[in-house]
Amino acid sequence: MGLGRYVATRALLIIPTVLILYTLVFLILRVLPGNPVIAALGTKNIPPEQLHKLMAELGLNKPLYVQYFDYLWRVLHGDFGTSMVIRGRSITADILERLPATIELSVAGLIVSLVIGLLTGLGASVKKDTPVDAGLRIFGAVTYTLFIPWLGLLFQLIFGVWLHLLPVSGRIDPSIQLKTVTGFYILDSIITHNWVALKSCLAHLILPAITLGLVLSGPYTRLVRSNMIKQLESNYVFAYLARGVRNRKVIMHALRNALIPVVTYAGLQFALLLGGAVLTETTYDWPGIGTYLVEKVSYRDYPAVQAVVIVFAFFVGLISLIVDLIYAFLDPRIRY
Repeated sequence: MGLGRYVATRALLIIPTVLILYTLVFLILRVLPGNPVIAALGTKNIPPEQLHKLMAELGLNKPLYVQYFDYLWRVLHGDFGTSMVIRGRSITADILERLPATIELSVAGLIVSLVIGLLTGLGASVKKDTPVDAGLRIFGAVTYTLFIPWLGLLFQLIFGVWLHLLPVSGRIDPSIQLKTVTGFYILDSIITHNWVALKSCLAHLILPAITLGLVLSGPYTRLVRSNMIKQLESNYVFAYLARGVRNRKVIMHALRNALIPVVTYAGLQFALLLGGAVLTETTYDWPGIGTYLVEKVSYRDYPAVQAVVIVFAFFVGLISLIVDLIYAFLDPRIRY
């Protein structure tokens, strides 16, 4: 019952989070100088009467509070509106088409970063104050400072142009036909038993995931190392060793306790990745929601920008809830 009440309470807290972010974005978009219709058309040579007509058609001539509640009412009914740039284009369709690509890339990048961070952090903690420890700490610091477009272009040059091992752009070969069911190409390939498409999807995902994961692995290295050292110097570890428990088993117990702050960081990072993988998506021409948001911001497409922010806010709240539930699994002392 305690866990159920906690989940229900945290789920309800997602609502004010979404409302606050939506309100901020709504106000910021309207405060910025310039006319959204002119930005969407890409020209200033438009007659005033035609401009007023377009403003009226888009509902931009209404009072701000009317625009605010009109859009919010449509969102409550599952309608994110239509694009101001491509008239009649459903924003919901755009998000459903692009969001799976970003989630796919974010999950793959997060897995790569966790694997690299856990291995390097664990190795550095076990070999504390040795050349191995120093080398792994330098590796973590250097990878975190790498510029994603530079690293991506380097990988494209090496593995795509010189070695011809991996594709350098897109999600799948244009010549391959894939029946989309969920929008997640890897999952759709498995569902439809299209193994050729699966091979192509994985090949296209490797370079973007490694690029994103390598840059993000640095904080995990330092976080795992510091927490593992703290755990390995705790009393329960000394008690295990005094009883003759093997070092490998002791390290696994310590690692489980050291993972609690790592889970927190991983959850927050994954939520940020949904909107922060723009550089990786741009470098590899990955058709995700990040590049979609940048494009819509440049055109001042109010409904599209508001819709993306609302979706991001929902995912941030949902992932935070999932992270808190994982706490209870990793640490039996935590109860809700």
